[in-house]
Amino acid sequence: MRLALDIALAGLVFALLLDSVRILRGPTAHDRVVALDNMSSVVVGLVGVYAMRREQAVLLDVLIVISLLGFISTVAFARYLERGAQQ
Repeated sequence: MRLALDIALAGLVFALLLDSVRILRGPTAHDRVVALDNMSSVVVGLVGVYAMRREQAVLLDVLIVISLLGFISTVAFARYLERGAQQ
């Protein structure tokens, strides 16, 4: 089981790096917002797998906070981009 969790952690770290590249190189702001939303999801997965590996249930509270912040920031960025397109 530990090997599977280590492989999952490595895959999630790789996905985090790819999201970082998209945020830095994204041709449009919309691409960057989607990459940021995906990055928050990957971080939730990363913390979840890490919590399972370390057997620490206290990290699950952190997952809830990261999920809420990711959702709120995505909605805020989308509204900002939509408002900028209308003006």
